[in-house]
Amino acid sequence: MISFEYIKESSFKPSVNHKIWLQQVIRKEGKVPGDISYIFCDDNHMLENNIAFLDHDTYTDIITFDDCVGSIINGSILISLDRVADNAEKFNKSFENELLRVIVHGTLHLCGYKDKTDEEAKVMRQKEDESLEMLPN
Repeated sequence: MISFEYIKESSFKPSVNHKIWLQQVIRKEGKVPGDISYIFCDDNHMLENNIAFLDHDTYTDIITFDDCVGSIINGSILISLDRVADNAEKFNKSFENELLRVIVHGTLHLCGYKDKTDEEAKVMRQKEDESLEMLPN
């Protein structure tokens, strides 16, 4: 089951169609949707988690906690709405577009994609773009 939880309120609320879209993305990758929580928070909450779980004393837009079992995709995806808003402005994108990109970015991490090297990041961006094209109108 896919769920959306809010520690920080947002003007954009993902819908049932977004859940269906994410399930389609996961299935396209040959995986099975399991229990995935998308948790929307602010920078302070994200920083606390980044320090506690990754020992990184920096702000970030997303942290993905992978609890996958075999091909079943399970996990928690923590997203800083503050970082998303800043990145949307920085990249001249709408808040909604940037948020959906970050949401699918975390989903793709759970599907096994990495982004540490330049080549991995290139593949990740390509997968994000393909996934965003699958969004229902």
